[in-house]
Amino acid sequence: MRITRSSALAVCLAATAAFFTASLPGTSTAAAPSPVPVTAQPVAGAGNVEVQGNRIVLGAAPAAIGSSGVKQRAGLAELSPVRLAARTSAVVVGYNSGTPDGSSAEVDVRSWTGSRWTEWTAAEAGTPVALPAASDQVQVRIIVSAPPTGARPWVGDVTVEPTGTAAGSGMTIQAAPLKSRVFATREGLVGGTTANGHVIVNRDHFVALPSRRGLSANGSGTYSVKVCTATRCAFEPVWDVGPWNTKDDYWNPSSIREMWKDLPQGKPEAQAAYQDGYNGGKDQFGRTVANPAGIDLADGTFWDALKLVDNAWVDVTYLWTGDGGRGTVSISSGYLNVRNAPNSTATIVGMAGKSAQVTVECQTTGQSVTGSQGTSSIWLRVHTGMYVAKAWVNAGTFATC
Repeated sequence: MRITRSSALAVCLAATAAFFTASLPGTSTAAAPSPVPVTAQPVAGAGNVEVQGNRIVLGAAPAAIGSSGVKQRAGLAELSPVRLAARTSAVVVGYNSGTPDGSSAEVDVRSWTGSRWTEWTAAEAGTPVALPAASDQVQVRIIVSAPPTGARPWVGDVTVEPTGTAAGSGMTIQAAPLKSRVFATREGLVGGTTANGHVIVNRDHFVALPSRRGLSANGSGTYSVKVCTATRCAFEPVWDVGPWNTKDDYWNPSSIREMWKDLPQGKPEAQAAYQDGYNGGKDQFGRTVANPAGIDLADGTFWDALKLVDNAWVDVTYLWTGDGGRGTVSISSGYLNVRNAPNSTATIVGMAGKSAQVTVECQTTGQSVTGSQGTSSIWLRVHTGMYVAKAWVNAGTFATC
């Protein structure tokens, strides 16, 4: 082929331009982010799982019946949080899984936003998942479950990859957390195992809600509620899933509820089924709903903290759904008394369970108390006319009452 002088000159100029363009800082095309491997190592609070190489496998604990009333073997593992190179509005979670003989494996993701963890959102392998807000830190959770005998499901080769392609999640942290009036029942089941692996003890302190989106790890109070009657309040961690349903995050806006999207925010499916015949009066498992329960209370919460003698309507505040002052109860077991004045002889008007978050309206000076946080005369007002000693609560400094 004949090359003219002008053609040769053009080729030379193009090559020279390409060389200088590639050499100039900031002009190269950024490489697409690569998947970040997630170590198959559960953090504190895991229950009934085993690590086999890069897999999380259902452990050998026997089947149990929790608040949902479903007998099964289950395991839960929160993996080490992943720090991304930059903030992202969505991620793709990659993984392999094995679910033989009617077993199941669920992978969820959440993000660190505004100094707190968001709710868990189910992540299908390879499908973008929107985060409630841009974040550079995410965490993956694995839940494996199976019939009473047989299969051992697993999840492995977990990766997280930033991506900007996903529909908005619709989840937000509100100025004030959602509060709704729901029917409470007593869970009991002493000696049983909750959905997060906690073994239920006598006069225990925790609650169950009918969705894993707000399930805390064993020993954690990341997702806590305030449950109140007309005269008493309890602050408790969410450690079980139920009653009736397991995918009814009724505290979320209808548009992002996992199921039952045609129900109004704040109304449990069991309540709609019982009162209105919704879904033929049945729960997600096809069982006839025998009461309108939207929350289950452990015995200590039911009998001791709230002084209930029968199932009852209560006011529940889902603390992680909104902003506001918070503290975390720092005790090794049992409960912390809530009193009607800032001293240890004042009347008990409620209780706060181990690791539960408490709302903090303000602080005041009262009796000096020595606890896990040292010796302090500061008391925190956690509800109108209700106080806890700061010596037992991990919290910052608040405005004076």
